Amino acid sequence: MRTTATALVAPGKGILAADESTGTIKKRFDSIGVESTEDTRRGYRQMLFTTPELGAHISGVILFDETIRQGTDDGVPFVKVLEAAGVIPGIKVDTGAKPLALFPGETVTEGLDGLRERLAEYGRLGARFAKWRATIIIGADTPTTFAIDANAHAMARYAALCQEADIVPIVEPEILMDGDHDLAACEDATGRTLDALYRQLDAHRVELPGTLLKVNMIVPGKGNAVQDDDRAIAEATIRVLRANVPAEVPGIVFLSGGMSDEQATSRLNEMNGIGGFPWQLSFSYGRALQAPALTAWVGDPRNVAAGQRALAHRAKMNGLARDGSYDPSMESAA
Repeated sequence: MRTTATALVAPGKGILAADESTGTIKKRFDSIGVESTEDTRRGYRQMLFTTPELGAHISGVILFDETIRQGTDDGVPFVKVLEAAGVIPGIKVDTGAKPLALFPGETVTEGLDGLRERLAEYGRLGARFAKWRATIIIGADTPTTFAIDANAHAMARYAALCQEADIVPIVEPEILMDGDHDLAACEDATGRTLDALYRQLDAHRVELPGTLLKVNMIVPGKGNAVQDDDRAIAEATIRVLRANVPAEVPGIVFLSGGMSDEQATSRLNEMNGIGGFPWQLSFSYGRALQAPALTAWVGDPRNVAAGQRALAHRAKMNGLARDGSYDPSMESAA
């Protein structure tokens, strides 16, 4: 598990999150006028996974339950396609954030029932790491300590079950960008959440060198009039990570949330330019890697190569951001 966790945050590489639920990918397909069927979803993901030299900047791919069971037009399982490209297959195992009873406006992530058996099956199918996402909401009276603790406890139970099955757990507490809160509110909520998470992981005897953290950057809410610059976001993010994430964690992979493709790259680059931290800082982007490919493809088999070029470009840009060598001029040059 330590070897796998370290490989997922290898220099110049990061994770492609392709674990959209059926409902989420339908919304993505609706935006380009493509009907979401099992076959169109399979065709789209085939385009992504067969991108030439995918493994140059992508270390792992998070799959959805449907996708880990699918294969190419030629019948080759997607897991085998990824492995042949030097990419580690992973799997989303939670069943989603649901309303937290008696705590209006807050959620708790479910999916622990039957997880031991599902992890065993996913391991047989080739998954070497897993992901569990919790959503933390900033509001007038939220997040409450109870909601934070409930999600941290569930995530620690998931992580322990993963390690029991020799699968690397990625723990993903996401403080949502929804709302009009400022940078300081996001930093406070993220710090409280990470503190609770690592206390629970320790209590559950989870071996931190065999885990990864996936987390939000410290950003103001989308509705806030003040949108801080990349430097302020990078400094706040590193500050809260240094205060709460143990050095034994091999890597932190950021989610892109509501950021644009280039914002996600630029902010990762800014953090790696600061340096001086014990973990690898990498990416685990979904929309921020896929959006240009989806727009180029628009469901037309004739556009597969264009979609793959778009994905390869975004992966390369984020790979450069891994060591602080990205520059926005590289976008127009490409």
